[in-house]
Amino acid sequence: MQIRLAVISNAGGTGKTTLSVHLAYELGLRGLKVAIMDLDPQGSLTLFCGLNPAEREHTLSAIMRESFNGSWPLTPSWSPHTNNITVCQGGMTLTQTADELVLHKRGAYLLGDCLSDYPMDHDLIIFDCPATLGPLPLMALTACTHIIVPVQLEPKSIQGAAHLLEWYYHHCKQLRLKPQPEILGFVPNQYDTKRAVHRQLLESLPAQLEQMNIRVFPPIRDSAEFVNASGQGLPLHLYRPLHPALGDFKEIVKQLATLMGNGVEPAVAKKGKKKK
Repeated sequence: MQIRLAVISNAGGTGKTTLSVHLAYELGLRGLKVAIMDLDPQGSLTLFCGLNPAEREHTLSAIMRESFNGSWPLTPSWSPHTNNITVCQGGMTLTQTADELVLHKRGAYLLGDCLSDYPMDHDLIIFDCPATLGPLPLMALTACTHIIVPVQLEPKSIQGAAHLLEWYYHHCKQLRLKPQPEILGFVPNQYDTKRAVHRQLLESLPAQLEQMNIRVFPPIRDSAEFVNASGQGLPLHLYRPLHPALGDFKEIVKQLATLMGNGVEPAVAKKGKKKK
């Protein structure tokens, strides 16, 4: 089963790209073929993946043209270490694309249309969305099968996430999405155990979302090493392979792998067991 996962948040700094990158790499280690699509005009994914900025025809903007023929502009990422991950880059060119989507007769459905007309053979496609609820995230909503919501453990971010849920339910109904994409869960990000507000919100969040049958995954800790790794264009797996924060992604990865019918542990973990 191919999973199309939209990483959506209507606030900046919630760790959308960090989550996208590390889920992609972790699942790539399991032998799954992953594509990350950058829907963010800021183009953070290009930096995080150690790539050079791309011209318009080599970005996601290329598929929005009437002349698109199914030649997906995918670039291998971290190729010395894996052959399983490719990136469809974004950048400022997507600002113009967002304006064009508003005028397009099927703007909200355009990405989903392209994926239907020209299927990709990847096990997982991740849509790394911008920190808005505009035309680009709406396009991801209609194209995805699942949604995951990274959220900071701050009152303002929690409030923003509530607005995102209102947006989600409204547009699923308005656009008649059947089946509507499933909310995989919320991911508390940049968690600092020393901050009382973080501990309080982490404790209260599951009860708030339980009524809507939405899962809260274990938090991803706050660590400067995520920033350091992204500055080198690497996932933490390659920058600090033994860093304890890598374990924070375990439950999300397990859930996604189960959905795709893959219970294989990463090759690195297997080798470690054999040495023992």
